[in-house]
Order: sequence, then structure tokens, then C-alpha cells
Amino acid sequence: MTSSPLPHASSLPGFGTTGFVRGEPAAASSLTASQLTSLRGVADLLAHLRLTVLTGAGLSTDSGIPDYRGPNSVPRNPMTYQQFVGDDALRRRYWARNHIGWHHLRRAHPNDGHRALVRMEQRGLLTGLITQNVDRLHSSAGSTKVVDLHGTYDRVVCLSCRTLFSRQDIAGLLERLNPGYLERTGNAGDVAPDADADVDDTSDFMVAPCPVCGGMLKPDFVYFGENVPRDRVDRAYAMVDDAGALLVAGSSLTVMSGLRFVRHAAKQAKPVVIINRGATRGDDFASLKLELGVSESLAYLADALPGATTDEGGPARR
Repeated sequence: MTSSPLPHASSLPGFGTTGFVRGEPAAASSLTASQLTSLRGVADLLAHLRLTVLTGAGLSTDSGIPDYRGPNSVPRNPMTYQQFVGDDALRRRYWARNHIGWHHLRRAHPNDGHRALVRMEQRGLLTGLITQNVDRLHSSAGSTKVVDLHGTYDRVVCLSCRTLFSRQDIAGLLERLNPGYLERTGNAGDVAPDADADVDDTSDFMVAPCPVCGGMLKPDFVYFGENVPRDRVDRAYAMVDDAGALLVAGSSLTVMSGLRFVRHAAKQAKPVVIINRGATRGDDFASLKLELGVSESLAYLADALPGATTDEGGPARR
């Protein structure tokens, strides 16, 4: 099933927040009949429930950030934690590519999907957001109940003394160590969701040591082969426990760090809705699966969903 681009959705009088309908949301005007039917089914299933939303790279593609595993994505081979800490040449290659990718990623802006989730939060429809993305676009859009499961691209940690640095400060240090490098290669290649740019000229790049202890610096997000910090996992589980349903938006659920929350919700017999182009590892657990664009689907749901209620029919407290 394919979908058409949608304009930014706006609320209609008497729609969503008030709990009754006078017509379709503004976003519906650009949907095909089959897409509209699918989204109405999601709205019916999730009506009056508070949601936890799990997002992946597919949500940020409309912000100009390529995803990892979408139907049109470029094959990628992300560096593992073991490679990063154990190989000087690979670590130098990573930092060179990240130095370029960071400058691209920080210019990305939230899209209609991010803004739709802000509206859902403001309406009290969400227990929170769990994101596998490191781009911070949820927070930039205005969401406040966010678990950045894999960390964020804008911080750097020293693996020796554990001091945290802003990525911008480290960028300045890297520019002083590698004058002219960004200008020579800054327009080269594709950029992955973790700010890894597709650049080959890395052999002469100088890696910055920790300004405090001289130790090894690493972007403060979870690499393949690393474990997600326990406190983040516990906070995410608590969001799912507090919700009536789980909505997955733009994730293939390939890695267990996200799939576990789908399994957790399904084990609790809570509805699981997945919106993603292409198959996911969670499809067998889904109550509904939609192969639609994420941004337009969220924009529709932000207006279409009525207010959440308790089992007794009053306003939801959780």
C-alpha cells in the first residue's frame, strides 16, 4: 500500500479533543480511500486509550535523515563498540566520518510526524515516547516525555573518566586538530541516522583525546554490541505498563532494544499498532500493521483520536 504526501494537519472544531466528530481531520483530504479506511481502523482500535509510542529512523526520513532498513535505504554496516575501542584505524575513520555527519545532522528539523506527537502529548494521549533515534528531533519539536533509548548525537563521553562533553565543543577541538578537513570533504557522501557520513578520506584525520584526562572519547549513544543503560530500559517499560496500547512508528524492530517493548505489550494483551513501510520483526505481535507514511499517519491520528478515558469512562489519569 502506498500513501501520498500530506500537508501539515490542523485541528478541526469539535474534533479529537472534545471527543466527538463533525468531519474528517484536515489531513484526510490527501489520503486515498484505502489509506483512510486503514487509519480509521487504527483510530477505532486506539480510541480512548493512552498510548506509548516507539519511534525509529523511518520517522526522521521526512526531515532529510536516511533510515537504516527502509525499502529505499542504502545498505549500511554500522561500526560495533568492539571495533571502535579495539582498532585505532577504525576509530579514526569513525571520528572523521562523524565529524562531517554531525554538521549535517544538526541542521535537520522536526517534521509533521514529530509535531503530531507533540500535539498528542499536549492532549494527554501519551504516557510517553520511546525513540531509537539519536537525532533529538522529538525534543526539538517540543515533546517532553521522551526516553532516548540509544542516547543522543549531541553529547560525547570519555570512556576513562566518564566526563560528558557537548558535541559542539568536541567539534571545535576536531576542527583545530584537522584544519580544512570539513571544507575538503563536507559535501561528500550520504549520512546515516547516527551521523556517520559516507566519506573515504580519513587516513590523516586526527582524533581528539579527552580534554580532562587524555582518555578515549566516544559519542554518547549506544553502539551495536553495547547494552542500553538499565535505567532507560526501566523507564521505557514503565511507560508501556502505564499505557493502554503501544504504537510503533517508523521502526523495522530489527534490534531487540525496540522489539522487547512490542513483546512486552503483547504479553499484557495490549493492542500493538505498527506503522512502517516494509516488514518488521514485530509484525506477528501486531493487532494492526499499516504500510503507510509515518508523518502523514501520525498527523491524521493526532487529530482523529478522541480523548483517553479510564475503564469507568471518565478522563484517564494514567
